[in-house]
Amino acid sequence: MESPAAFEKQTTPNVTRRRRMMLDAVAEAGSAQVDELAARFRISRMTVHRDLDDLAGHGLVRKVHGGVTMRPSSLVETDIRVREHVAGHEKQALARAAVQFIEPGQAIIIDDSTTAAALLPLLPALVPLTVLTNSLGVVQALCRLHGVKVICLGGDYFPTFDAFFGLVCEQAIASLRANTLFMSSSTVFGLAAYHQDQDVVKTKRALMAIVDRRILMVGSAKFGATALNRLAALSEFDVVLTDDGLDPRMRAELLNAGVTLHIAGEPASDMAQGAA
Repeated sequence: MESPAAFEKQTTPNVTRRRRMMLDAVAEAGSAQVDELAARFRISRMTVHRDLDDLAGHGLVRKVHGGVTMRPSSLVETDIRVREHVAGHEKQALARAAVQFIEPGQAIIIDDSTTAAALLPLLPALVPLTVLTNSLGVVQALCRLHGVKVICLGGDYFPTFDAFFGLVCEQAIASLRANTLFMSSSTVFGLAAYHQDQDVVKTKRALMAIVDRRILMVGSAKFGATALNRLAALSEFDVVLTDDGLDPRMRAELLNAGVTLHIAGEPASDMAQGAA
């Protein structure tokens, strides 16, 4: 086996490739220890720390004692470049469940979340549509799609979210009306959705105020986690969509509280609504 010292004598492209592989490994597991990464990539702990410092400097990971994580904290959301590659299968399942709430000719809103963005590949079958969004990525994905009118809600650009927020964005939102909002949030704790960033919360609340129907798309892994800012009670959404990984006790709690819950993959006729 090549020694760690020899393995580390690499060209810049190889270092870049190793850091990308390290990022993929952390993304798959959610977190990793320095010793684990050193053994996996046959490099020294010092080199691992340099690699992690570089990734952290780009906002892709957070260094913690003895290792690294991609999991958001209660104060900091993970960069969109990471979130785009997390829980892909679950997001696709949520999108397939959510698309039943869209009809041709409607005006819909897709927020800045990577969860709601999973709807994008399914929209060509539903044109004509008008799509309102504050997500630059959504605008870029749909702007050349025939049959889709895209309305970009401008404002202050936040690179971490690849989206627009702030007063200008909120004023643009207030001047419009749409049929259905598809949105997500960082966490669900108890019977409410939370997010780390207050500017994001303000914009999402503004979006909720201009639609006839609100669909919250949230993966089961987000339940039970915490974030600083309360976004909304789950009862404020017409439907809460999640995947089949939701803990049965949490499912029962939501239904008992009157939350309209839809588990992705279940027949539409089985959509559960809490007792009055």
